[in-house]
Amino acid sequence: MATGLIIKALSGFYYVQNENGIFQCRGRGNFRNRNIKPLVGDEVEFEAENRTDGYILEVFERKNELIRPPISNVDQALLVFSAQEPDFSTLLLDKFLVHIEANNIVPIIVISKTDLLNEKQFEEMQQYKHDYEGIGYHVLFTSTVDEHGIELVFPHLKKKVSVIAGQSGVGKSSLLNTLKPTLDIETNAISTHLGRGKHTTRHVELLAVGEGLIADTPGFSSLEFHEMGVEELSYFFPEMAKLIPTCKFRGCTHTSEPKCAVKDALGTGEILPYRYQHYLQFLEEVKNQKRRY
Repeated sequence: MATGLIIKALSGFYYVQNENGIFQCRGRGNFRNRNIKPLVGDEVEFEAENRTDGYILEVFERKNELIRPPISNVDQALLVFSAQEPDFSTLLLDKFLVHIEANNIVPIIVISKTDLLNEKQFEEMQQYKHDYEGIGYHVLFTSTVDEHGIELVFPHLKKKVSVIAGQSGVGKSSLLNTLKPTLDIETNAISTHLGRGKHTTRHVELLAVGEGLIADTPGFSSLEFHEMGVEELSYFFPEMAKLIPTCKFRGCTHTSEPKCAVKDALGTGEILPYRYQHYLQFLEEVKNQKRRY
C-alpha cells in the first residue's frame, strides 16, 4: 500500500501521483455504498500492482471541497479581475472573496490589463489595491503586453494547490498559458492539449506550474449563498470578523442593533463604505435564499 495525491479524474479512473510516478486507479467497490466519491486534490491510500491497475482504498479527510470545479484541499484561489474590458467590479470581487473565505481558501487578487488604463484610472486602481491590501489581501497587477507581472504570481504558487477564478473575459486562460506555455489553452476556454472540443466533457486536472499545482479548469462558478447563514456572513469579511467579539449583542447582523462595533468602525472610516454596502446586499441575498428554500 502507498499514499498519493489524485491529480486527475476521468471516465471512472483516478490518476494518483506520488514520488514513484502516476498510477491509474479505480475507486474501491464499497465507496458508492458509503457515499464516498474521490476528488482531484484528495490525499488517498492506494495499492497498485502496476501503473495501470490500482485501487484507491481510503480517502483521507479533506480541509475543503468545491462543487464547481469538483476539487478538494485547495490552498488558494487566484481571483483574476480585469482593470478594463470588462470593467473592474468591487461588488463581484467581494462576492468571490466571501465564497473563497467561506471555503477556507486563501485569496490572491490578480488585476489584469492594467496597461489599458489612463493615468486617472490607474490612480483609482492603485487606491483599490491599497484598500484591499489594508484588509490583508495580496493584490498583484498584470498587463496585457508586459508579462513581467506574471513573475509576481510565481512565488505564491510554491507548494500550494491553486484554482483560478474570476468573471468571463478577464484573462484566466491567458494567465494559465503565460504561467505554463505548454498548456496551449484557447482563450475561449477550450483546451487543445486535452483535445477538448465544444461538446467534449471538461475534466479537472492538477498541473505542475512553478513549484506548485494549479487546477487547469478556470472557474469557480457557484456563487449562490445556499449554505450560508445570516449570522455567518460577516465572518467572511475579515475587517468585520475581528470586530464581532466587541459587538454588544451576540449574533449581531451589523444593521440596526445598538452598540455595534462594525457600525462604529464604519463611522470612523475603519471599514470601507462600499464594502459595507456589499455586505448589506449579500445579507439580503442570504435572507432571500433562506426564504426560497
